[in-house]
Amino acid sequence: MTDVTRSRTTSIGHSTVDSIEVCGYDLTGELMGEVDFAAVFFLLVSGRIPGKGEVRLFNAILVALADHGLTPSALAARLTYTGAPEAVQGAVAAGLLGGGSVFLGVFEDAGRMLRAQSPTEDSDLDVLADRIVADHRGHRLPGLGHPTHVNGDPRTARLVQIAEEEGLLGPHTRLMLRVQARSGKPLPLNAGGASGALLCDLGIDSTALRGIALVARSAGLVGHLVEESRAPLGRWLWDTAERETTYTPPD
Repeated sequence: MTDVTRSRTTSIGHSTVDSIEVCGYDLTGELMGEVDFAAVFFLLVSGRIPGKGEVRLFNAILVALADHGLTPSALAARLTYTGAPEAVQGAVAAGLLGGGSVFLGVFEDAGRMLRAQSPTEDSDLDVLADRIVADHRGHRLPGLGHPTHVNGDPRTARLVQIAEEEGLLGPHTRLMLRVQARSGKPLPLNAGGASGALLCDLGIDSTALRGIALVARSAGLVGHLVEESRAPLGRWLWDTAERETTYTPPD
């Protein structure tokens, strides 16, 4: 009976006739107008209100991932909007569905890779980094490399700077930096890998990491769709694909 009761409880939110509670806080009296959206998002995924430095870093991570131009996720959203302009939610969803090992999903992949080593302030991070590199020999190291920022992701440098300023550059992020240095490949640490490591240091559960990336990118996708409604690219993308692709009958 106890197990059944526990499975039917929630600590996220609750409403009554005249009040709304979120993670133990009164929504209108303690959250609205008192903390920003990032702090509430942090509360929802961690169960606590972040400190001043933590919310600054968490905000920076969300901003870093909000948009990155005409990526496949943005193109998928725009093309879906071309076919169904009455369903903005479908277009946003189409863009988010592309969040995987190449785009956005690296948050989670890097975080799980680092957490598997259980780094602490007292760990020999060089030994752990060598272990990670050895375990991934012949395979892609999550968080390293970028198709555009081949000489270094500018977002990574800024995120690390903010973490240092706030005293939040913890063992997961320092381990990630060592993995980059010891990988033997001239691959930059990308914003996804840095963010996944920083979120681990902030105590965010691994199951939330990809979701945080998706929430951040949702803002950018909505922006693309607003622009699409004013200055469409979808039809041009469609026409270009038709024009530039050669049809060949199967053998």
